[in-house]
Order: sequence, then C-alpha cells, then structure tokens
Amino acid sequence: MARRRRKLHAGLDAWPGYVDALSTLLMVVVFVLLVFVMGQTLLSAALNRREHVLEKLQGQAAELSRQLDTEHARNRALSDSVSGLQSQHQQDVAALSAHTAAEEEARNTADAAAALTVADRLRMTQLNDQLTDLNAQLAALGQALTVSQKTAQSQSEKITDLSSKLNAALVNKVNELSRYRSEFFGRLRDSLHDQKGVHIVGDRFVFQSEVLFPVGSAELSPEGQKEIVTLAHTLKTVTAHIPDDIPWLLRVDGHADRQPIHTAFPSNWELSSARAITVVKLLVAEGISPRRLAATGFADYQPLDSQNTPEAYARNRRIEFRLTDR
Repeated sequence: MARRRRKLHAGLDAWPGYVDALSTLLMVVVFVLLVFVMGQTLLSAALNRREHVLEKLQGQAAELSRQLDTEHARNRALSDSVSGLQSQHQQDVAALSAHTAAEEEARNTADAAAALTVADRLRMTQLNDQLTDLNAQLAALGQALTVSQKTAQSQSEKITDLSSKLNAALVNKVNELSRYRSEFFGRLRDSLHDQKGVHIVGDRFVFQSEVLFPVGSAELSPEGQKEIVTLAHTLKTVTAHIPDDIPWLLRVDGHADRQPIHTAFPSNWELSSARAITVVKLLVAEGISPRRLAATGFADYQPLDSQNTPEAYARNRRIEFRLTDR
C-alpha cells in the first residue's frame, strides 16, 4: 500500500516540469515572432530608403544628360565658329602674303616703291591688325573648346557612374523578385502536396490541362476551381510582402497539343487563349489585381515534348504560371 502511494506521489510531481517546459517553449515562439516582425519592419524601411536613393539617382542622371546635350551643342557651335575663323584667317593670310610680295617687289625697284600709295600701306596695316585679332580669337576659342570638352568628359563619366548604379539597383530588384518567386513556388508546392499533373519547370509552375479542364473545354472543372483558388490564396500571401516598387506580374500561359480539335473552338489558338483567360478571371474574382495578371495563348507552338505519343500530347496540354516583371 505504501509503495502505491509513493508511485502516485511521484506521478503528480512531474506536472510542474511539463508546465515549465511549455512556458519556455511559448516564450521562445513569442521571441521568434517578435524577431520576425522587427526584421520585416527593418526590411521595409531599407527598401524605402533604397527607392528614394534610386529616384534621386535617376533625377541626377536626367539632369546630367540634359547638361551633356547642352555642352555638345555648345561644342558644335564653337567648332563651327573655329572653322569659320580659320577660313577667314587663311584668306587674310593669303591677302597679306600677296601684299607683302607686292611690297618686296616695290622695294626692289624705285618706281614700284613710288607707285605704292598711302592707301596701300593703310590696307596692309589693317590686315596686320585683323590677323592679330583673329589669332587672339582663335586662341580664346581653343581654350573655351578645351574647357567644354573637359566638362563634357566629366559629365559623361558621371552619367556612366549613375548608369552603373541604376543597373545595380535594377539587378537588386530582379534578385528580390526571384526570391519572392521561389517563396511563391515553394508555398504552392506545399499547398498542392505534390499532386499528380502539377510540377515546376524552370521558373514556371505547370498544371496539366486535365487537372483543371475537361477535354476540349475552357470551363474549369470543380477540382480545377479549387486548385486555382488555392493558387490565388498563396499568391496573395506571398505578394503581400512584395514592395510596391517591384513591377511583378503573374503570367498565365495556355498551351495545347498538335492534334486537331473538334469542339466549338476553331483552332488550338482559341482554346489555349480561352483557358488562360478563364483562369485569369477566377484569379481576379479571388482578389488578385487585374493590373498584375496577363493571359496568353500559345496554341501548340511551344511543346514540352515533340514526340507524337499520347503521353507527349498530355504533357503539352498545360497551363503555366510565371511570376515575372513587366
């Protein structure tokens, strides 16, 4: 009897330990949730700052491009002015050379020297003065052209630097979208539990047409409606965390096999397009923004399997979902 009492007493003493363990587990879960919420807040703030920096860089690039165009126009005007002055300079040099030759010839003979009039000497003096002025103007224009070219080169370097920064920012946006695409496909795969006829091919999530539609029809079956509703809920959960500045788009692509159809649709073009549109309409009804959706029909011109077998035809009849950018 005493032994039975000791066993009962030992069983009752174990409950406080279980309570402590559950309390500790609850505190750890709360701590992990707090860390997750803080991480999301910090990530949103970092993305906002990055967007402001990107907008500022784009503004600077536009302003520098405008300044560079102005400098190029100024360089062309200066080049035209230099060309005109050089042409005039050459004409004046030729005229001065002619007058100098005439003066030398006049000096060789007393009669020629006597023939030189005061007007000729005044003309030569004027030409010398004009030549001096033209040389000074050419020197000034040359300096201005050099400064303008240096300014244009500096602005080109700034534009190149800004272009590199913009490209890096765009790459970051693409990488972020790739991360959300992986999360979307992962959650969708978990929701569908590796269902037969549903798989991932590259960056696309593929449903075989028989999973969603009856043969030759563009109306979703009840099972197909459930699958698209599940997809819509998963998409809303994942895209709720995508920043607004990432231009994501869910593309719904309809594909058919190469066999001729004998339904209300004239060809596989109409059938594949109608199926894609049907899926998009249901996604819109489930709360997905139409601005984030695109429906495309490819008929039988993008096959996954080129063989002429029933299995190949079944693989090629499909609906593909691709989370991409616009």
